[in-house]
Amino acid sequence: MGGESTTRTAPRTGGGKRPAGSRTGQRLSGLAVALGLVLFLGGFAWAAVVYRPYTVPTSSMTPTIDAGDRVLAERVDGDEIRRGDVVVFKDATWANAPVVKRVVAVGGDTVACCTDGKLTVDGKKVDEPYLPEDSLAEITDFPTVTVPKGRLFLLGDERQGSLDSTAHLTDAASGTVASDAVTARVDAVVWPMDGMLERPSGFEELGALSSPGPLRTMGVMIVVGGLLVLGGGAYGPLARWLGRSRTRTEPAGAR
Repeated sequence: MGGESTTRTAPRTGGGKRPAGSRTGQRLSGLAVALGLVLFLGGFAWAAVVYRPYTVPTSSMTPTIDAGDRVLAERVDGDEIRRGDVVVFKDATWANAPVVKRVVAVGGDTVACCTDGKLTVDGKKVDEPYLPEDSLAEITDFPTVTVPKGRLFLLGDERQGSLDSTAHLTDAASGTVASDAVTARVDAVVWPMDGMLERPSGFEELGALSSPGPLRTMGVMIVVGGLLVLGGGAYGPLARWLGRSRTRTEPAGAR
């Protein structure tokens, strides 16, 4: 008995479970979650500052925007507006609520309808593929209008039923709206999820179009941030699962 030597195995401490995965993996996981939160929350915060949501109450912009659609509109100044933009404005002579229309002419332009069924601006016919298919035959002609400086001529995409500039031609400003009455430019229809509005390429020959807003960049930030948070958060459970799988598959003598 006295000559026997015994080997004792140190008991495992029960103070808590050791985190799964390598230390480097844990650090990278934490970094991914932190970066993901910054991107995810930053994208939403940026969108809240730059964009405003609106619900369009009428069908005057059909088929581009239907009645009841929810849109996101970028806050802009009136001097940033270009031909072809779909804008939100408020004018006391039109309505006491925000109105959504398309800008077809800006200050100094001469606009008329129609030549071969097409709108003309400064004598140039404008292709408008966003109009309803049967609308070309139904567009009501209106007299030539020269838009005063600092003002805009606006039409609905549903030309036959839209209360737009053509319905206000008899007022002192020939149905135009002051540029500074515009509060935002519509970038996308978010409900239903129709996405970004198509570029009004028919107006390119008349001058530069508006630059796209940052909505796509914000969307990428939110999606990438969410994936990083999910991926980083999944590292611990995945490492534990892999550890158990290796333990089950190891031969008994290898332990």
